[in-house]
Amino acid sequence: MSTLRTAHPVAAVGRAGGLSAVVGRYRWRICALLFFVTTLNYMDRQVLGVLAPELQRVIGWNEIQYGNIVTVFQAAYAVGLLLAGRFIDRVGTRIGYSIAIAIWSLATMGHSLARTVFAFAVARFILGLSESANFPAAVKTVAEWFPKRERALAAGIFNSGANIGAIVAPAAAPWIAVHWGWQWAFLCMGGLSALWVAPWIAMYRRPEVHPRVSRSELLYIQSDTPEPAAVPPWSQLLPHRQTWALLIGRFLTDPIWWFFLYWLPKFLNTQYGLALTDLGWPLVIIYTMSMAGSVGGGWLPAQLLKRGWSVNAARKTAMLVCALTVVPIIFGATAGHLWLAVGLVGLATAAHQGWSANLYTVASDTFPKRAVASVVGIAGFGGSIGGMLIATFAGFVLQFTGSYVPMFAIAGSAYLIALLIIHLLMPRLEPVQME
Repeated sequence: MSTLRTAHPVAAVGRAGGLSAVVGRYRWRICALLFFVTTLNYMDRQVLGVLAPELQRVIGWNEIQYGNIVTVFQAAYAVGLLLAGRFIDRVGTRIGYSIAIAIWSLATMGHSLARTVFAFAVARFILGLSESANFPAAVKTVAEWFPKRERALAAGIFNSGANIGAIVAPAAAPWIAVHWGWQWAFLCMGGLSALWVAPWIAMYRRPEVHPRVSRSELLYIQSDTPEPAAVPPWSQLLPHRQTWALLIGRFLTDPIWWFFLYWLPKFLNTQYGLALTDLGWPLVIIYTMSMAGSVGGGWLPAQLLKRGWSVNAARKTAMLVCALTVVPIIFGATAGHLWLAVGLVGLATAAHQGWSANLYTVASDTFPKRAVASVVGIAGFGGSIGGMLIATFAGFVLQFTGSYVPMFAIAGSAYLIALLIIHLLMPRLEPVQME
């Protein structure tokens, strides 16, 4: 038994015939926490999109004003990502996550006090600033707790929480709004997020000091080449092509997800006449498909790596599959039947989540763990800038034309363009050499 515990983890797994029998599985509990907090993150941010048709009637905003409210969130999210990545790298995920969630919970509940476009914009700004910490912290946690061979799967699992949140919000928020009032939808969602902090504080430590992590699991987690601990400044990150590839990739594709998140309920309401209480099933189906895409996007490269493919080939093949799967969405705006449109949008959002799981993992494939949160923050800044632009553009397009065709055409082409640029900047996923 002692030989088994001190042997190289990969060899030990081979003799035991299974990972969990020898290595342990506490890291998957940490992954479960990331999954739940990402679920809450998306529940909080999506309540506005789900209730948008009703709030537009109650508050009286037009398409341009709604676009501006979304743009304010994206602007705060962009600024927050630049700050959050550095903040998480310096104070650590345990404390950093807790602070961010406490603030975004209060911001979500603060929406219940808003009665004007300006007040909603203020609440969205605070929410965007604080929610920006989620993905840098989650990706850094995965880099700390998982060896490279498992990171895509772990990222796919926690990223699928975005889809669960996107499922729960349209199922719960309309019911709460109809029975208790729209204010209670924001209060309930924000309250749930606040509750998450307690198990996180109780359960999370770094793996090397965690009392529940066995020696064999720690050896497995640390089986990659050791790295220095100092957090590199931006001046060491920005000159690398890998940083710009990730930033441009997020700039071009994140806005597509944001567009669907905030305009899909309005699209279904406008195009097919769905009332607030009718939105649940179409949105649940779409985001259930998204969840499958997120996990599948992490599963596919893991299978290719097991077959001996290089990280470069496995990751880019998975991203190509996702990029091609989005293309049919160009026909979504003119679909003659509700469920055809739901199927096309669901396919596109599933592909986006698979794409994102791999793009997040490219950061940990190419950068040392000490820089991952900062790089994810920089790349996310690019995605949020793109989100700002598409929100403003969508507001004007819909206000003056009423047509969703231009938006769906952009969605169908963005991923192939992004993959081409990523490949040109990173022909191989070479690790960044940093002092």
